Amino acid sequence: MFAAYAARIDRDQPLNGLKLGERPEPEVRPGWTTVTVKAASLNHHDLWTLRGVGIKEDAFPMILGCDAAGIDEDGNEVVVHSVIGQTGHGVGPDEPRSLLTERYQGTFAERVTVPAWNLLPKPKELSFEEATCLPTAWLTAYRMLFTNANVRPGQSVLVQGAGGGVATAAIVLGAAAGLRVFATSRDEAKRRRAVELGAEEAFEPGARLPHRVDAVIETVGAATWSHSVKSLKPGGTLVISGATSGPNPSAVELTRIFFLELRVVGSTMGSKEELADLLAFCAATGVRPVIDSVLPLDRAREGLERMAEGELFGKVVLTV
Repeated sequence: MFAAYAARIDRDQPLNGLKLGERPEPEVRPGWTTVTVKAASLNHHDLWTLRGVGIKEDAFPMILGCDAAGIDEDGNEVVVHSVIGQTGHGVGPDEPRSLLTERYQGTFAERVTVPAWNLLPKPKELSFEEATCLPTAWLTAYRMLFTNANVRPGQSVLVQGAGGGVATAAIVLGAAAGLRVFATSRDEAKRRRAVELGAEEAFEPGARLPHRVDAVIETVGAATWSHSVKSLKPGGTLVISGATSGPNPSAVELTRIFFLELRVVGSTMGSKEELADLLAFCAATGVRPVIDSVLPLDRAREGLERMAEGELFGKVVLTV
């Protein structure tokens, strides 16, 4: 079957390790099932895999892709929850949770196998292209906002780095849920787009906000960390799920964190139940993922290049 896969690690030039071509059919294990992929979406995790982060060298070659929507063996339209082993379904009792592409072949292929437990019905209101955007970036944003930040309608949130998949999702979901959303971006066009999607205002990174916020959604890392901490109200919550600009900020702001009793919460992905809630929320409200572009699978390199260059606003989707 045709697939986009990581053939080797290249930490400095990750796309040098990307190959497009034939790969063996996915292995079917007890308790697993095969999904015919209709659409898959890109995540920064795919670039990290090409850099060798979170994966052992003996796992290569590895088909990339965490997210997929497609058709199961019974002809049902489904969405794949990409966290494997979260509750022990389809894996050994001592196996820690992982994402597709860390231990198991991913979704940038004509077919993928996952534990049967990991499939959710695709709402008829969502296209395959829309549905495949939800299981990683949009689920991460959903959990950050409503589980870990625990914000309520009427409260305020700062979303750093408008344009990225998680940040864009947080803007749309937050606005739809009645939050006052502020956003930042270095790019003027992305700031305008953030406002169009529901942000009350959008600012350059580091700019003073109209007022301090109840929560910050942080995926940028070192470049925005100090601003994120300084933007919080006393008792506010900073939720972090990524560090695309690096993990080591020059100023950690420890004094401000303990003096103002701020909460710093790490967040990774979300549960199958949260994904079911997110799918239902989108189906019921008309909220839809922001899609930057849709490309055929054989143009996966083009999509990964755009993501690596930071030129995206929303998700890149590959169709099969």
